[in-house]
Amino acid sequence: MNERGHNVRLLADVLSEGVSADFPQGLLNEMLRLARRRRRLRQVRNAASVLAVLAGLGLLVWHQIPSRPGTSTSQAKAYALVHTQPLPPEARIQTKLFPASSTVASVRTDKVIITSQASSPVREINDEELLALVPEPAALVRYGPHSAELVFVKASDLDGTMRN
Repeated sequence: MNERGHNVRLLADVLSEGVSADFPQGLLNEMLRLARRRRRLRQVRNAASVLAVLAGLGLLVWHQIPSRPGTSTSQAKAYALVHTQPLPPEARIQTKLFPASSTVASVRTDKVIITSQASSPVREINDEELLALVPEPAALVRYGPHSAELVFVKASDLDGTMRN
């Protein structure tokens, strides 16, 4: 007896004891089902990518096509377009100097007023001179070195009583 052949038969007998007769057929069927499923998923993925590319191209073409003149939508614009152009020369107003020989006067100009500087500058008075000019009792209230206020005091307030 050939030992190699004996080992192969023995191995086949050991492996075949725990396995049912339809196991190889079930294994083949499962393998074919998974292969078909992978093929279908690959086909669906390819078809979806082609459809996505076609939809993108369709959107690009749709945005590039100008709208037809008869089908314009009446939407209010958020801006107002203003066209400007310069005025023609005849519509402009210009001023020109008169020559000295053609002076135009609407009234007689025989009265001439001439002003001159005062002979003496204005003299400032001090605080005592200011208070001497006031006819009723007054006080000079200083707010700073160059600001003060002249306040007139009522005779009824001089008696020292304060009113609230």
